[in-house]
Amino acid sequence: MLKLNPKVIRFYIKLYWVRAVVIAILAALVFSLVVVVTNGMKAWNEAEPYLRQSQMAMIPLQFYMQVIMSLIFGVTYTFMWYWLFMKQGASSFSQTSKKAISGKEINVHWDDVIGMDEAKEEAMELVKLIKDRTEVKKIGGRILRGLLMLGPPGCGKTYLAKAISTEAGLPFISMSGSEFIEMFVGVGAGRVRSLFKRARMLADLKGGCIIFIDEVDAVGGQRVQEKGLGGQREANTTVNQLLVEMDGLKDKDANIVVIGATNAPENFLDRALLRPGRFDRKIYVDKPNLEDREKLLGYYLKEVKFDTESVKIDRLARITVGSSPADIANLIRESALIAIRNRKELVGMKEIDEARERIALGIKRRIRLREEEKWQTAYHEAGHAIITYLLVPTQDVFKITITPRGYTGGVTWTPEREEIFIHDQHKLLGRIKTCLGAYAAEKIKYGFTTAGVDSDFAAALSTAHRMVWRWGMGKSGYIGNFHAVDSLSWTEVAISDVMKAKLDEDTQQILQTCMKEVMELLKQEEPLLDRLAKELVAKQELNYDEIEAIFKEFGKARPV
Repeated sequence: MLKLNPKVIRFYIKLYWVRAVVIAILAALVFSLVVVVTNGMKAWNEAEPYLRQSQMAMIPLQFYMQVIMSLIFGVTYTFMWYWLFMKQGASSFSQTSKKAISGKEINVHWDDVIGMDEAKEEAMELVKLIKDRTEVKKIGGRILRGLLMLGPPGCGKTYLAKAISTEAGLPFISMSGSEFIEMFVGVGAGRVRSLFKRARMLADLKGGCIIFIDEVDAVGGQRVQEKGLGGQREANTTVNQLLVEMDGLKDKDANIVVIGATNAPENFLDRALLRPGRFDRKIYVDKPNLEDREKLLGYYLKEVKFDTESVKIDRLARITVGSSPADIANLIRESALIAIRNRKELVGMKEIDEARERIALGIKRRIRLREEEKWQTAYHEAGHAIITYLLVPTQDVFKITITPRGYTGGVTWTPEREEIFIHDQHKLLGRIKTCLGAYAAEKIKYGFTTAGVDSDFAAALSTAHRMVWRWGMGKSGYIGNFHAVDSLSWTEVAISDVMKAKLDEDTQQILQTCMKEVMELLKQEEPLLDRLAKELVAKQELNYDEIEAIFKEFGKARPV
């Protein structure tokens, strides 16, 4: 026997009571009309002839009465529809039409979340707290209110939120922060109220609900003073309403957990959102490390047919330092498309390399370089490669190419061997030397340089400037973040022109010292420089094994 759940009945009554009332009224009107017409036809057929004649005589009077009643009914009808749709419609502009999705329909489990083991551990604890709500209350604890996920784009914040909903078995409502803000003041706050009203109804029905707000910085940014144009007032009222809904004066506590995700810095959000009782937990979803990248590459390579002989997952994981899970997935998809375009049955390392270059630099340009330009580009890239190989032990030289792509005539791929979280003085100097290697090589071989050193000089000067102005690494030993002070026009601390000149001298001293070391090394290794350039002109591209073979031929080994 079918049993009706009282919670389900209450849920649908709250959600659809207006529709039910309108349908009931219309049904009653139709039923009354049918009854009146049926009884009228029956009475007409049974009436005497003289009664029928008298009824015919009353038709004009009935006609005028009908017109009057129609006018009255029309006015009433118009007023009712105005109340239902115009009044309610104005408020419906601030309503949200987002529908909840059950955890079973999302169907994203822990095993599907790869490349974020630390974030998964935090998320699993959150799921336990949601499920053990009764136990939390029994010992006097508070229900978890919110979870804030921070990290770069493409690292799986949304995917992790879906896994939390699936594992918790709760309804899941997803919205973007930009969906709350409109040009009309009050609409954002109304949509926040509508969202949480729906969530509370689902929590009463299902025992809990998860609200996921993607790009929460769009709706939860810091409140500032109104400038009189209305836009900031709308943003402030929306934030205020979100604060109230998450932890304000409510008649009862519902098992609602708000998950926010943002790529913006944590201090961009309003401080009231970050206090305990609102976003209680924070999960930092960062880019995957070496082990996580290997798992991700293995996962996505299973979706395509690849050459197990040429594709080495451990080597790929080293190449893709700094890549997000979305970047890795895109790399494998692009390599599969290139394999299809080249009529290959398997994805090989060549296709993956081409996909990486195409994503980073664009497609190959159909231009023919003059012979002189080929040699200039070859020496330029060979200078980068030799300095990186011999002076920067934290980076690998994986590939050199002089094939024009995008705005570049060539490129040397020198990824970090492992993730670097702290950049010390030695690593920063190594970065500057790598940038200056191309300039030094051109100077040694031709006595002049090309405009191709533009981006190299920009990177080298920027690094040296920050070393002196921000991190106290100049020769003169000046300490302080002069860049931060100099950028604040209202500060009482002023940097004199003499001090600025000394800091600039220290910056140039770093560049000149690095250039001297780079020039001396390349002059000593000129035969190696010529050999690399010759191979590049002949083959256009050199991969990792070919580069290693040339350096070993000259008896060179990586410094430890």
